[in-house]
Amino acid sequence: MAMRRTIFEPEHETFRDNARRFFQQEIGPHGERWREAGVVDRDAYLKAGEQGYLMMWADETYGGAGVQDFRYEQVLIEENIRHGESSFYLNLHSRLVGPYIGQLGNDEQKERFLPPCIRGEKILAVAITEPAAGSDVAGLKTHAEDGGDHWLLNGSKTYISNGQLADVVVVVARTVPEQRYGLGLFLVERGMEGFETANYKRKLSLRASVTSELFFKDVFVPEASALPDVTGLRGPLSCLNQARYGIAWGAMGAAQHCFEAALRYSLERQQFGRPIASFQLQQRRLSEMATALVKGRLVAWRLGQLKQEGRATPAQISLAKRDNVYQAREIARAARELLGAMGIMLESHVMRHSANLESVYTYEGTHDVHHLILGEALTGIAAFE
Repeated sequence: MAMRRTIFEPEHETFRDNARRFFQQEIGPHGERWREAGVVDRDAYLKAGEQGYLMMWADETYGGAGVQDFRYEQVLIEENIRHGESSFYLNLHSRLVGPYIGQLGNDEQKERFLPPCIRGEKILAVAITEPAAGSDVAGLKTHAEDGGDHWLLNGSKTYISNGQLADVVVVVARTVPEQRYGLGLFLVERGMEGFETANYKRKLSLRASVTSELFFKDVFVPEASALPDVTGLRGPLSCLNQARYGIAWGAMGAAQHCFEAALRYSLERQQFGRPIASFQLQQRRLSEMATALVKGRLVAWRLGQLKQEGRATPAQISLAKRDNVYQAREIARAARELLGAMGIMLESHVMRHSANLESVYTYEGTHDVHHLILGEALTGIAAFE
């Protein structure tokens, strides 16, 4: 079944072909080494920055492309996942953390941080999750004490993607006294005294990425590094929808890669004197995978249109993130079943995608939390407690 996206304009087709070559040639060949070592080369961000692939939404004043067309974003995310490495967090750097600075930062902060991040010279991370607080952002314990012209940051964060790799971390912390902000966002830079990191080594998912614990002990954060006018949950949650939208596309990229592997294998693998693609059970698997892919892409495409028009709601984004990841996870499992023993081999990449999707199922809002977001939108009743 042809899955070519013919509704793209010629300029999008050209952009896609160039992005595909970039991820195949510059990122993909390093994937196995990254997975074995549990690292990502910083040069990968520099190379992506040179191509203009980081924060394309940013204003040209800061070195961005000022591009808001969702089709370019779709291409970048999908081709990264399919032909690069799904653990390589372009989406986290560009679509989650970048907007915290781009949307909530003042002019001075944008001028200072956005240009090097767009060029890939500085890498970003965001620190929300703690040992005792994940989905319950209101329960965070990390706190920043107001010192007038500075803040003193104390606490710890867990499972932070890019944590030890990042040059700048957007840290969500409870402010003391609370009446000023309640929760604040602070730009903590590597090298600040009292800021330490430690990596998680024993991971079975997102192997080609850096996942870290962060520790803050009386970290002096100047007032100029506090994002202004952030009140309550609005700040921490305001940019999550950017990343969740990207995940809706990324999940389809991983699913497409798994589907292609399954289809190719079914035509090559012979049993009882004929390709297994000729058996009814395998054709059913393939047809169900293809159907789920089409539906997921249509959801993400329509959401992209609404987002570009400024009409996408958080509930719609939750729906797309939750269901597309769920369907991608099911497609990866079905592909593994069709491939049999080959499905667990690194050469097929199916098990790699399957393992990574287990993490995607949890991060940027767990599957269950997105059910509750949708439930509240449908009933008007919040069921988070």
